[in-house]
Amino acid sequence: MTDTIYALSSGAVPSGVAVIRVSGPGTREIVQALCGRLPQPRKAMLTRLHEPGTQDVLDEALVLLFEGPASFTGEDVAEFQCHGGRAVVSGLLRVLGSFEACRPAEPGEFTRRAFHHGRMDLTEVEGLADLIAAETEGQRRQALRQMGGALGSLYEGWRKRLIHMRAMIEADFDFADEEDVPGSVADEVWAGARELQTEIADHLARSRSGERLRSGLQVVLMGAPNAGKSSLLNGIAGRDVAIVTEEAGTTRDAIEVHLDLGGYPVTLVDTAGLRETEGVVEREGIRRAEEKGRGADLILWAMEPGGLAADDPVAGLPEDLRSNVPLWTVHTKRDLETLPKQDSSGTIEEIACSTRKPDGLTPLLHRLTRFAEETISVGEAPLATRDRHRHYLEECLAGLQAAVEAKQLPAELRAEDLRRAADALGRITGRIDVEDLLDVIFRDFCIGK
Repeated sequence: MTDTIYALSSGAVPSGVAVIRVSGPGTREIVQALCGRLPQPRKAMLTRLHEPGTQDVLDEALVLLFEGPASFTGEDVAEFQCHGGRAVVSGLLRVLGSFEACRPAEPGEFTRRAFHHGRMDLTEVEGLADLIAAETEGQRRQALRQMGGALGSLYEGWRKRLIHMRAMIEADFDFADEEDVPGSVADEVWAGARELQTEIADHLARSRSGERLRSGLQVVLMGAPNAGKSSLLNGIAGRDVAIVTEEAGTTRDAIEVHLDLGGYPVTLVDTAGLRETEGVVEREGIRRAEEKGRGADLILWAMEPGGLAADDPVAGLPEDLRSNVPLWTVHTKRDLETLPKQDSSGTIEEIACSTRKPDGLTPLLHRLTRFAEETISVGEAPLATRDRHRHYLEECLAGLQAAVEAKQLPAELRAEDLRRAADALGRITGRIDVEDLLDVIFRDFCIGK
């Protein structure tokens, strides 16, 4: 933190404007040396940038100064909005690197400094990373809510409640003889702990939608060889993603296409056709197809006319996939026609489609969009979005459950379970013991953020 860091924070050059950001203890000295004077904080100053020593003009730029701690990183921060030519940018970066203790920033280092200076908690940091990576409208909205602190505020509120419960329990057994400590404190604490346990469990159940929204729904195309899966994938993607031939078994490995359906992210996966085969490579492709199916949110089973027996429309699909994953049969290689929505068992929805007609895929796309909306619609409530959140929330629940149910144990031991639960919440926001997590969290950030 004693170094001053700099980086190109805007997109790749050449561009109309390039933004170069500087943060650290030497920021003011650098701005003074390049501009000859300091701009008023938070007010843009148009000026020429001169190379120290030679006084050669580097560029004419807008310069802004943000004084710490009221800046993104919590340190003094400067932004140079210069022309986006390669020579201009490389020249300014070269000059910045010539200052003592001034070096290029590591990926995510500006945001990491914001975290260390208390400007953001870890959930807000992760929300910022998700906002940068957002590809759909739904992902953008959720990332903005998280970056705005909604999730961190929820967890911090729960942690403070747990800390208060511990304080009341400790007061109860430390000062039991004092008149101003009511005797019913313990009963009130354990009732509050049970209530909090229910809140967190409900939050975890709802957060499956948040995790799906962040990572995208997995929709897997399965079926017999030559059932039209690859043609269906190409038709939905609007381009030739998979090879389509009359030869059975063309697809050997999973092919993925990322879609935006109504603002919701969907990953459509084409897989190898399921059949008995002696080929080593094709057998491996079938194994991978079944593995993809087990991790899917929805399986689209492709059927060509007359391809399968009417009494078992999904013959060849492993039994565990039939019962554990939502399954639709998609009738390919035919014109649109009216089909029942469900078979006699009420478990398989049927859709007819055609890749040869302009509107032949419209019914399927409409159904997929509605399925995505129903499955991952998250509303306005803050939700956990990462496995890390889920892990610590489950750890918190385990501590709460142990404290609530262990009525036969001394209050000191039950209070220790409350401490364990509160610490788990603190690790989500970064309040407690998270140094080992920081490299993992920040390594995926782009340089300059």
